[in-house]
Amino acid sequence: MNGTQLEAEPFEYIGYEYPDWYSDNAVPTTPPKEVILPCSPTADDTLFHICMLSISLVVVLVLALLTRRNKLCQGFTRGSSSIFSPANFLDQTQSKGPLVAVFGLVFSKLATLVIAPDPLPFSQETPAEIKEYMKIIAIFYYPILYYPLLACATLQHKVGYVFGAMLSFGHFGVLLWQKFDCPKTPELYKYYALLASLPQFACLAFLCLRFLLLFVKGPKNDEDLDSSYYTEYVKALLKKRTSAARAASSDKPSLVERLLEVPKSYIYIPDKAFRFPVKLAVSAFVALVAVYHTALLLVVLVIPTLHIVRAGIDENIAFLLLGFGIVLSDDRMEVVRIVTFYTWLLEVCYICAMTLSCFVSLVMLMRSMILHRSNLKGLYKGDIYSIYNSQKTICPSRSGVVCWMGLTGYQAAIISLGMAIQTVVFFICFLFLVFLIIVPIFHGRNLIVFEMAGKAWPAWVTLLLVTLLQHVAAKFAFIKKEAGTRDLNNRESLFLLTYLLFLVNTVVGLIAGIWRMVITALYNIVHLGRIDISLLHRTAESFDPAYKYYTNSLKVEVSQSHPVLKAFCGLLLDIMVENGPIVQKMRDAEEGVSENRSSKAAARRRLRCRWQLLYTLINNPSLLGSRKHFQTLQTSENLLNGTPDRSSVKGSKKEAEQPPAEASTDQAKDE
Repeated sequence: MNGTQLEAEPFEYIGYEYPDWYSDNAVPTTPPKEVILPCSPTADDTLFHICMLSISLVVVLVLALLTRRNKLCQGFTRGSSSIFSPANFLDQTQSKGPLVAVFGLVFSKLATLVIAPDPLPFSQETPAEIKEYMKIIAIFYYPILYYPLLACATLQHKVGYVFGAMLSFGHFGVLLWQKFDCPKTPELYKYYALLASLPQFACLAFLCLRFLLLFVKGPKNDEDLDSSYYTEYVKALLKKRTSAARAASSDKPSLVERLLEVPKSYIYIPDKAFRFPVKLAVSAFVALVAVYHTALLLVVLVIPTLHIVRAGIDENIAFLLLGFGIVLSDDRMEVVRIVTFYTWLLEVCYICAMTLSCFVSLVMLMRSMILHRSNLKGLYKGDIYSIYNSQKTICPSRSGVVCWMGLTGYQAAIISLGMAIQTVVFFICFLFLVFLIIVPIFHGRNLIVFEMAGKAWPAWVTLLLVTLLQHVAAKFAFIKKEAGTRDLNNRESLFLLTYLLFLVNTVVGLIAGIWRMVITALYNIVHLGRIDISLLHRTAESFDPAYKYYTNSLKVEVSQSHPVLKAFCGLLLDIMVENGPIVQKMRDAEEGVSENRSSKAAARRRLRCRWQLLYTLINNPSLLGSRKHFQTLQTSENLLNGTPDRSSVKGSKKEAEQPPAEASTDQAKDE
């Protein structure tokens, strides 16, 4: 009978409470997560892309006609661009701003295709079986869509600037309209689409202002070889150092200066006598945009989930932990507060790890810029071994061209992958620090790490004392100084101590091996996003694909955009032009020499300058294949392979290193 009553009581309780749940006065329960419905902006994306694609096609056709007319009217030009090759990446005098903005815009747009429900704007509610094919088409569609912006910025025409401003304002206005209508989207996080479009807003706003400024200023007339950058670079290269600068470089730096050199080595300071190639500038900016998108994805994939988990913690968590044999407290509300606090600590650890990963990526990117400049300057001077572990010929090759084309995308992918791995590793390190060291010290319990270290303290003290003993004995007992030299002393005691400490040193070697593995892993993880250094040994750096991409792309940059070579070619072209500025200067110089033949100082200065020019040109690897003796001595097969005749090169260098006889005679007379 009692059993019958016990079985009936729950049904009576449910029947009594059941109508109240659905009564008119009952308060509905709030959903644990905000439901974001799909939003369709008033500015239809499909219609906008159809119109913008048509307008872009018309703009490209108009620019093509203008470019063809200019070529027919101008005839021979030094470096005229066309609609099919508007961006001369090998031109260091090219305006980098629009090119960098367009590449950043394209990458930012493509970065959102990973999780986009509709990769192409022309298809709504794309089926899952063809979504991957749509993503492949989108990878080629968006670069074509934004290509007219690139063409308008680099064709050096006022009509192009007008079209560029019109297109950039159109893209910017419609994007702003769409995000204002639909700031929330159901993908990943309600504000993910809005936050992911911030780099697009920045790039389009810059393009709008830049096109207006270019239209007001007008196109530049000094392009490539006409630019003064190359002559200024040669002047800075040949400029003599003052005695004060030599004395300052020879002085030994103080301790404070040496400490300040460490942070200065990670801060990029622009150099007036050096300009980055456009390709490397674009790669650096795209890598910066990749850091932003990766950080955004790392945040929205984890933090909202942790918020939902922490908001759903209730008293039932005590029973869940009890099932695993974990008893945090007898009071269930205390258990809820403890679990909520630990979940908050988990979120803090993840945010700290992600922030540290962003900081490390930015510092490594800035350090890469400094090393890029150092490597380029070294290769300009012919220092091959600073980058390559063997003698290399600085000339374009099949692999070099392929690596040069893919350098920007490769660096963006590498830095994104490195940032994700860094976040995971830093998160594990922060968890170990917080939950095994800080929290146990704060609460005074669960001191697992300290208990293990306390039990093993005799072994650690023994290893420390033995290591200290070896260092002290090596300094005071086993090394003697006589007449400014060092030699071994007390060899018998040294051999005996080596035998006695053999086993202890074996344990020390085991600890050193573990520490070496940890240091190597952390170093490679921190520097994983850098492609300017190899993570392998010097002899095995050719197996590092990222470093191989970087070194092969530098071959193309140095061989085609050498500032001294460009300055020399500019001087030759100016000499070919009759009544040009260079020809007039040469005539004036010849007239001055004929009037002042007794001035031997001017003659010596002129000969010395010619000798310096000859020495610079002979040591320029880009001109090696164009020399007459090289073409006559080498076979056609060696010429295609790009391997120079070492004997002829050495002979030309020896001849160049010897100054002219007249100059040496004049210098002897002066002395």
